[in-house]
Amino acid sequence: MQLRERAAKLLPPRRRIRRDTERREAWAREGTRLIWNEYKVGVPCRGCGEPMYDGLGNWPGLMYLTEAEKRDYEVMEERFGELHPDCKSGRWRTGGSRVRHCCLCCPPPPMGPAQIEKLTRLFQTFLSAEERKKDLAAWELILTCDHLTTFIAHRENTYVRRVVDCPECQTRRGLSRASGSDPHIATMAWRQPGVRWSRHVPLPS
Repeated sequence: MQLRERAAKLLPPRRRIRRDTERREAWAREGTRLIWNEYKVGVPCRGCGEPMYDGLGNWPGLMYLTEAEKRDYEVMEERFGELHPDCKSGRWRTGGSRVRHCCLCCPPPPMGPAQIEKLTRLFQTFLSAEERKKDLAAWELILTCDHLTTFIAHRENTYVRRVVDCPECQTRRGLSRASGSDPHIATMAWRQPGVRWSRHVPLPS
């Protein structure tokens, strides 16, 4: 019964994607995300007002909680429910912290200098754009609104989402028809119910 009730509360995929996109745009527009210096000095989450990091350590497994920890856990769960009664979203927390945040209301913590440096070194090992282009295939996607957009992916990729961004409508639309640049993909994989696949198209220059 609980599983059925939870499933009934879930938003349909299109509405959920649209809602999450609008929330990310609102975070950027309203300056909801913290910068690293704010995070380090303990500025609370601008989404819910709770600490981003409480320093209490990770929760043990529920079966290992002491009686005192169980009471603390229940209080924190009740607090989360009061702050996010209708969000119907997931949760996140930082390592070494017990307070949970809502994936809908609360932007994730910022990356620190060490993470940025690590990612920078990783990106520097990637192939150049010209080299990567040799392994790409392009698809013209005709959406349910009849607008056209291009989807580019590695030619070994065998999947494209049924719902994508429409550049004209500025929202998510379903996929109606597609044309691809790679005959290998056209004959092998990109077959989804209700979607028609047709002629090949060249990769954009």
